Amino acid sequence: MKTELNSSKNQLHTISEMAARIAELEAIVRYYEEQFRLVQHQRFGASSEKGMASGQLCLFDEVENTADAEEPELELPQIVCMRRKQKGKRADDLSGLSEETVPHDLSESERICPECGEALHGIGHNVRQELVIIPARVKVVKHEQAVYACRNCEKNNDHVPIVKAAMPEPVIKGSLASPSAVAHILTQKYVMCSPLYRQEQDWKRQGVALSRQTMANWVIRCAEDWLTPLYERMKRRLLAHALLHADETVVQVLKEPEKTPQSKSTMWLYRTSGDTEEHIVLFEYQSSRKAEHPRVFLDGFSGYLHTDGYAGYHTLSEVTVVGCWVHMRRKFEAVVKSTLSSPDASAQEAIRRIGVLFHLEGQWEKLTPEERFERRLRESKPLAESFFSWLESLSVIPKSTMGIAIGYALDQRPWLMNIYLDGRTELSNNRVENAVRPFAVGRKNWLFCDTVKGAQASAVVYSVIETAKANGLKPFEYLEFLLESLPNTTTGGLDDLLPWGGVIPQRCRMPVKGDARSA
Repeated sequence: MKTELNSSKNQLHTISEMAARIAELEAIVRYYEEQFRLVQHQRFGASSEKGMASGQLCLFDEVENTADAEEPELELPQIVCMRRKQKGKRADDLSGLSEETVPHDLSESERICPECGEALHGIGHNVRQELVIIPARVKVVKHEQAVYACRNCEKNNDHVPIVKAAMPEPVIKGSLASPSAVAHILTQKYVMCSPLYRQEQDWKRQGVALSRQTMANWVIRCAEDWLTPLYERMKRRLLAHALLHADETVVQVLKEPEKTPQSKSTMWLYRTSGDTEEHIVLFEYQSSRKAEHPRVFLDGFSGYLHTDGYAGYHTLSEVTVVGCWVHMRRKFEAVVKSTLSSPDASAQEAIRRIGVLFHLEGQWEKLTPEERFERRLRESKPLAESFFSWLESLSVIPKSTMGIAIGYALDQRPWLMNIYLDGRTELSNNRVENAVRPFAVGRKNWLFCDTVKGAQASAVVYSVIETAKANGLKPFEYLEFLLESLPNTTTGGLDDLLPWGGVIPQRCRMPVKGDARSA
């Protein structure tokens, strides 16, 4: 009897162990299913954070997918019988472009009434507008410098003075490089994301045998000789601000000392916040992602630094790190994306609670920092504290997608709550992520940098271009202006050449309505 009882107990114990093992395996399977769906969504799903709609953009069918025969064109006032009508949206959009009028008129012999034969008189014009593109043209400009000498001194003195006419300094001595040519190459590579080998082919189609090696030399020389001093001026101004944003992304450099060509280096990005009229965006190339790099770059800065969850920023002294609520929200969005068939209710609730905070921020956008600070403490901070308390009350598997999201949020809580220390801080780090996006898009085209000098030159050029764009300047026109001015400018005149300087010509500014400096 005792033997049968022990056998029954052993069977129950075995069944209990098997049930526990089955539950464990089912949890593992669910975890990997979530990861698989998440990876599939990351590869093929929509990346926009504004919605969870499935589907993806098809580049090859872009015209067919976006065309809409019912969509009206921009409104254009029709001028009939010289009647005045209110300017439409199209007229506003074209207001910054030069205009050329092509008259179409009847000859004297045609101005006869077909009915009675009397002379016709004008009653108005019908107007049609078209956009005309003038492709880039390449030409050679020869600078001829007049040189004079004294005939009398040639005959009577042992020294003959030579007087030369004034001529602007070249961008690169002994080179065919001109300000416009270099500005075109920089704009094509760093704004339009066209690698040098593609530009080489385009130059060849223009009848110019300009190699990519020559263009690379021009880029590096101009970045080192002319743009780097401007970069250093912008850096000093950047560190004087009280609020900054920081981020980093990978870059591959083939000829990095003591590293394999397949290894990854880091492009760091720092920019001013929304509390300034002088927006500065600076890139810095470094061989690694070590925390010492932002520590060195930000030496002398004290204030608030908006970052993602990278722990390297948390070791900075004299700096108060402000976490990004968007990064944290993405963890819960990943949970929803990985459980599309049966969305996780807790993850959806977390997204909703975070959305309330962003909604409040949108309502307070036009308030002063002091007013926003008080409203945050009174209305937003209690909701944020309640959110974290609610997360702590949830019971989930730590290694599940939801468990990872909760763990990340609770770990980042001290830095996420730092937004409530100052009314000038921001709920997200999107400002710097938008600035780093052009670099990430360009990287998909040019793939890598060949040398460290090339990577450093790229950082300087990206800094000048993105700072110009953030301040409402046209990249090509501004670069051309800089390369015309810098070889003939002393160090004391560099401040005037910054994007907000007083000598920037109007042709460099974007022809837009409102404040062109909004970031």
